[in-house]
Amino acid sequence: MKKFIQEFKNFAVKGNMIDMAIGIIIGTAFNNVVNTLVKRVLMPPLSLLTRDVNLANRKYILREAANGTEEVSIGYGELLEVLIDFMIIAFTIFVVIKFINRLRVKAEDPKNTTEVTPKNIELLSRIEELMEEQNEILRKNAGK
Repeated sequence: MKKFIQEFKNFAVKGNMIDMAIGIIIGTAFNNVVNTLVKRVLMPPLSLLTRDVNLANRKYILREAANGTEEVSIGYGELLEVLIDFMIIAFTIFVVIKFINRLRVKAEDPKNTTEVTPKNIELLSRIEELMEEQNEILRKNAGK
């Protein structure tokens, strides 16, 4: 049990749990933005194209409501709205990750002087240079 608690402390302190919590909070807020964008900005003009029919209300009726029975229907309009939400979220995440990867590539290039290179990348780059110098010395000595 003590080992489990220590592992959990390491997990929480290293930032994994905090990073996850921040990601979930930002994701929830972003989801609200996208929902509003779809429902209040994209769907009204789309409803004009479909003769003022609200897309969320579109459905295929399997059984009409009659004599105390409920209507049975497939709500394909709401599915279309959710798919539009998904596509916007997926595209936005793609653009953000592409931007972050571009910055990461610049930052991890030790020869790029415009971006600050992380220490671990600098050290690995220096080790690589030293190994190349050592290999060059070994080749010269092997040729004698």
